[in-house]
Amino acid sequence: MASPRLETYCCPNRDAATELVMTFQPKVFCGVCIGSASVSLLLTILQLLPKKGQSPRKMPKASSSATILLLISACDILGGLGMIFRSSVWLGFPGLVANISVVNGTDIWPSAFCVGSAMWIQLLYSAVFWWLFCYAVDSYLVVRRSAGLSTIVLYHMMTWGLAVLLCVEGVALLYYPSLSSCENGLEHAVPHYITTYAPLLLVLVVNPILFRRTVSAVASLLKGRQGIYTENERRLGTEIQIRFFKIMLVFIICWSANIINESLLFYLEMQPDINEIPLKNIRNAALITWIIMGVLNPMQGFLFTLAFYGWTGWRVDLKWQKREIPWESMSSSTAGENAYPSPVNYQSNIHDSKKISTSDSQQTDEAISMLSEGNTSGDDRLARSSPIYQGW
Repeated sequence: MASPRLETYCCPNRDAATELVMTFQPKVFCGVCIGSASVSLLLTILQLLPKKGQSPRKMPKASSSATILLLISACDILGGLGMIFRSSVWLGFPGLVANISVVNGTDIWPSAFCVGSAMWIQLLYSAVFWWLFCYAVDSYLVVRRSAGLSTIVLYHMMTWGLAVLLCVEGVALLYYPSLSSCENGLEHAVPHYITTYAPLLLVLVVNPILFRRTVSAVASLLKGRQGIYTENERRLGTEIQIRFFKIMLVFIICWSANIINESLLFYLEMQPDINEIPLKNIRNAALITWIIMGVLNPMQGFLFTLAFYGWTGWRVDLKWQKREIPWESMSSSTAGENAYPSPVNYQSNIHDSKKISTSDSQQTDEAISMLSEGNTSGDDRLARSSPIYQGW
């Protein structure tokens, strides 16, 4: 799982709170991390693979939102691989881990592995947080018709730039003046924790606001099409709202344990002796949430694919042929899965008295299609009966 305690443990003179959780049933905890990450990794890849019976489709232009969703899944997969690798080494080479605790040791490889694997996990999951923030921003800008494919370059610069900057800055302050002689005191640990949890808290606070404004803007777009807001269009807006809700629900489920655990450990660090009897319940709560983190953090990748695309099925199509990339074809409609059809070309069948300009209609359709891409619904006929989907 992803926690700033992984980097803190690399210091030989680590604090007592970090020692408490990192040395609590390490074999069981590593086994839990490997199991959860492996299951999530396999199911995530299964979700992204093309399925039999799905016909490839073409979008009028590439969607930056769809690209961001793919990048989120890619970062989750790479982060899960980092967890599997770190936990496997932890279990297979206990002597290597024991050497991390040696003060002024001559062997640098244990510490290098500890720092390197911890930074890999933190960097990838920090990138997930920033990509989620970019997705919320892009969804709002798309509806406002202020975003395009070119903005994905800016999102890359912001995501990877901030992720690398915060990760390196936090670790540099934590390991000052050197890894073998990390300074004691919260003044060195707190900046590291802030750089780790700042993007997480940003998503928790800002994304719901952006999603809410996007849903309101979608309603305005749908009303502006014909000057009315039909039941079908209302349900289409609800589908987009539900999709945003699922994304935030998965995020809260997977990372709320981290916030609780860090709060408990920070409180223990403030105590002169964390082994005092009155602190027993707090210690137990910290250990329980620590195990929960090992289960939920790696499962984020698979749960996000469910929120993005729904369940895409088991029937994998491994035939290599010329077709659209799988993460775009996944969101196309199939009769067996009752998915929303993705737009190809807009063909207006509304009476001339209700027609609006073709360019505005296409912009509106593209904006809605980008937000609804990958959505599934149990009522495909409703989607097709909506004026937004006529001719798609």
